[in-house]
Amino acid sequence: MDVSRIRALRGPNLWSRHTAIEAIVNCTVAECCIANLPGFEASLRSRFPQIGLLQLAGHAESVSMARVLELAVLGLQAQAGCPVTFSRTSATQQACVFQVVIEYSEEEVGRHAFDLALALCRSVVEDTPFDLGSALSELKELDEDVRLGPSTRAIVNAAMARDIPYRRLTRGSLVQFGWGSRQRRIQAAETDRSGAIAEAIAQDKELAKKLLDAAGVPVPHGRPVMNADDAWDALCEIAAPVVVKPVDGNQGKGVTVNITTRAHLDRAYAVAIQFSDEVLVERFIPGSDFRFLVVGNQLVAAARRDPPTVIGDGAHSVRQLVEQVNSDPRRGSGHATSLTKIRLDDIALASLGAQNLSADSIPGKGARVVLRNNANLSTGGTATDVTDDVHPEIAASAVAAAQMIGLDICGVDVVCDSVLMPLDKQGGGIVEVNAAPGLRMHLQPSFGKGRPVGEAIISSMFGKQENGRIPLVAVAGTNGKTTTVRLIAHILGVRGLRVGMTNSDGVYIKGKRIDTGDCSGPKSARNVLMHPDVDAAVFETARGGVLREGLAFDRCDVAVVTNIGMGDHLGLNFISTVEDLAVVKRVVVQNVAPDGVAVLNAADPMCVKMRDACPGSVIFFARDKYHPVMATHRAQGCRVVYVDGGDIVAGKGNQELRVPLAHIPITRNGTIGFQIENAMAAVAAAWGLNVAWDTICQGVSGFVNDAQTAPGRFNFFDYRGAAVIADYGHNPDAILALVPAIETMPARKRVVVISGAGDRRDEDIRRQTEILGDVFDEVILYQDQCQRGREAGEVLRLLQQGLRHAKRAKIIDEITGEFKAIDAALARLQAGDVCLVLIDQVDEALAHIALRISEK
Repeated sequence: MDVSRIRALRGPNLWSRHTAIEAIVNCTVAECCIANLPGFEASLRSRFPQIGLLQLAGHAESVSMARVLELAVLGLQAQAGCPVTFSRTSATQQACVFQVVIEYSEEEVGRHAFDLALALCRSVVEDTPFDLGSALSELKELDEDVRLGPSTRAIVNAAMARDIPYRRLTRGSLVQFGWGSRQRRIQAAETDRSGAIAEAIAQDKELAKKLLDAAGVPVPHGRPVMNADDAWDALCEIAAPVVVKPVDGNQGKGVTVNITTRAHLDRAYAVAIQFSDEVLVERFIPGSDFRFLVVGNQLVAAARRDPPTVIGDGAHSVRQLVEQVNSDPRRGSGHATSLTKIRLDDIALASLGAQNLSADSIPGKGARVVLRNNANLSTGGTATDVTDDVHPEIAASAVAAAQMIGLDICGVDVVCDSVLMPLDKQGGGIVEVNAAPGLRMHLQPSFGKGRPVGEAIISSMFGKQENGRIPLVAVAGTNGKTTTVRLIAHILGVRGLRVGMTNSDGVYIKGKRIDTGDCSGPKSARNVLMHPDVDAAVFETARGGVLREGLAFDRCDVAVVTNIGMGDHLGLNFISTVEDLAVVKRVVVQNVAPDGVAVLNAADPMCVKMRDACPGSVIFFARDKYHPVMATHRAQGCRVVYVDGGDIVAGKGNQELRVPLAHIPITRNGTIGFQIENAMAAVAAAWGLNVAWDTICQGVSGFVNDAQTAPGRFNFFDYRGAAVIADYGHNPDAILALVPAIETMPARKRVVVISGAGDRRDEDIRRQTEILGDVFDEVILYQDQCQRGREAGEVLRLLQQGLRHAKRAKIIDEITGEFKAIDAALARLQAGDVCLVLIDQVDEALAHIALRISEK
């Protein structure tokens, strides 16, 4: 078994809406049916007993090694605790070649599980050992390392419940919610509005305490110290037990409490200085340790934190008791679990020493041994929810502390005997304020009920009716995508929106191109959705990007499918028929929002079939309003767009909204059929977005199809009285659409300049010149810059073959180089001629034509 390609499908895709690993797996003849391998399944199950059923009951088809690999990848992830359920193996047209698709929750984990599953399969075939325990440990460790921590995950889950899209921006906890101008960002429990100054103040314990004191919030008194001797002086000045902590520490690191002796102080200072250049000594407030979570101007959760403790049994040492407590599956080494393992470090040993114990001491039965005086969960403490018990004055003090520091999300640490009475009535105080507070103790407290703190944070970021989404249109199809995208974007711009657009020419933000080249894939779309100046997005969604990586979004408001035609990369990536191609193009329709719209070409049977896959409603468009699909759809009270009496009409029931074709420049007074279809699709998309009709009319009438606005899309030039049209038509269907438009133009002589894309099928390349040979008088063939895997001259030979039976065309020249071919054609033109140049290097070719026209 050999794996020739692995891809990560990071969005909704051909197979499912799940993120998934897709692999091309080549099996030997024997591996195409594991029944040919005696003892294989028994040997497999001896290595991985938990693997699923290789063949479901009632299914008689043979089970391939690719299917085994699929189930192994899924099973290993599931056994490692990953929430995955979907997988599939599909045979291709090639014998013993399969497409294997397996859902993943974290890409790195999915890829590693694939490698391990491959090793498992090979170990069965080669009869070598496979260490399942080690494999699962690797996956669990990797998953814990790369998945979102509990705090961030809680916020993400709350966003998902509100239908707010999210995207993880780093391997860590930086997450974007929403799209474009409506986006917000978090990093753990910090938001994009958590100020850097406020966070700096929170880290500076002494400065924070001064500000809180100035605000009338009760705080313990103390001061920074320079060394251990100065710390002792501070303890003597306070004349009470003290706390020693780093000035800019966090998560309880380096904090020691209830210090009364010089020896204990020296040990505490030595630990604190490891975490900061400055150390703070302040009065120790007796009582319990409480954490209050403030979000905005509200207290949303409160918990009592208890220090890490073991209870003696008279038989086991402290060290053994700690090991027993740490065996609790809720305890982990980091922040991925609800509790953290207790550490027997210097601070714990010092705490034991203060109790006249060591790690090897055996406490009596029932004896309570405290292993740390601070109660942070990150050092092994536990939490008990007390939210419902907090006195209103304590809650008000916590909110005042957060606002004084300037934090929108704040963890306020309070020490007092009880939360049932005000702090000043019991000598309690606020000892710290924390930016980016951990949420674990509130989400999954050791005792008491969890609190919906993720929901509180999301509610502070987004209003009740907000979901962070911007209007999003995805345009797919064989031909017309780019012009339709540009026209929709123009209409939305007329509406006053800042539009982000991707197409095969580049990425555009507010009409300015920020990236060049073919940008019709998901990477460019994601970049637009990250841009803060985008109010609406319009994406050309090409077949290649969908196959390569899936969609860049979870759903769209409008999906447009212009048409499904031959010659659009058929034969590549196991897409061999128009039916296969339609399944790929259908992906955007399948991912329309429930209240969204699919705009489909009623004259294209493949498009019509897609209506059943749309979760939302459908607007059909076609030039013929009496087309059976159109008539039926309108009779059912649904929306249609068609041509009637020189107008594009949007109709529903008895309602009709009209815009004259004469007011739509790209149609050249209604003479260019394919541009009429593009205009109808764009009008339908804008209508689906509830754009006002006056705005739609203004948008289509103001869109000019020149080389600057829509490069390579039927761009018209006047060269010495001859009409020169430059177009990026590159498949038979595009040529078929262009020909009627050319035939409407009076011409003394028609000349065409053409090459062919080498990654098309032979018959598609030949078909282009077969079509052109019956319409044009002269043909100039050229070999373009990139042959896309073909030998030099191979494409030209196929184009020649297409002209063998031409009714009128003759080959005038065969030229190497696009610009030379353009020059040769221009040199032959006279007033009244029409020349169609099928360009390859769009921007460069248009610039070359413009240069030649300026020289005439």
